[in-house]
Amino acid sequence: MPRTDVTQMSFAMLYPLLVNKAVKKGRTREEVDQVTAWLTGYSPEELACLEQSGTSYGDFFRNAPAMNPRRALITGKVCGVQVETIEDPLLQAIRQLDKLVDELAKGRPMEKILRT
Repeated sequence: MPRTDVTQMSFAMLYPLLVNKAVKKGRTREEVDQVTAWLTGYSPEELACLEQSGTSYGDFFRNAPAMNPRRALITGKVCGVQVETIEDPLLQAIRQLDKLVDELAKGRPMEKILRT
């Protein structure tokens, strides 16, 4: 079976998976929106609109209003891969969001997740 490129999958399909992962661990959609907004510069309202659109996951990151310069502080493994060593900027951004949601789901305090 061919492997689907995550960048071509729809944001509307993938974002709820991130939200569900955090909610199952006692966090909220608002918190997922907050870490996503911190990383990408999208407002919660824009995220809600994007969930109703046909935007691909790749385009979600490519068109991000303001990728946070502090995202370079996001380190650690996601799916066995060191986030900071990923060379493709698009794939690195995708994994950075995965890492932020992982930290949220593990109960890490928001100020630590947002690298403040």
